[in-house]
Amino acid sequence: MSTETAEKPSVLFVCVHNAGRSQMAAAFLTTLSKGAIEVRSAGSQPADKVNPAAVEAMSELGIDISAEIPKILTTEAVKESDVVVTMGCGDECPYFPGKRYEDWVLDDPAGQGVDAVRPIRDEIKVRIEDLVAELLPARHADA
Repeated sequence: MSTETAEKPSVLFVCVHNAGRSQMAAAFLTTLSKGAIEVRSAGSQPADKVNPAAVEAMSELGIDISAEIPKILTTEAVKESDVVVTMGCGDECPYFPGKRYEDWVLDDPAGQGVDAVRPIRDEIKVRIEDLVAELLPARHADA
């Protein structure tokens, strides 16, 4: 048995403020993987709180992120993750050889109302569903 099947895959979502896109992505991955993937999120310049429009948009789908707190991006978080998904943090994200990096180009929900956040949320959900299918192919086939 390979180490990939023996251990949970881990994913880190990074954006500048860790208040919108990365929080929604982390919540979707936690929910859709049913805990089979270790999920982290962080920001290079974390905000004081999660974007209220992101909280509202996610609650419309029955996912509560109101208790989440933006976290600072650490080198350890990157080292401990198999996949690092960046969302507009640019060169501020540390790079380690051997990690899988993906850059998701998504509109920034900062300062926008829930009507503007819904399409961003929906795009993130589609990408997360694809990521779950890649990281957990057997589980996805059973769904």
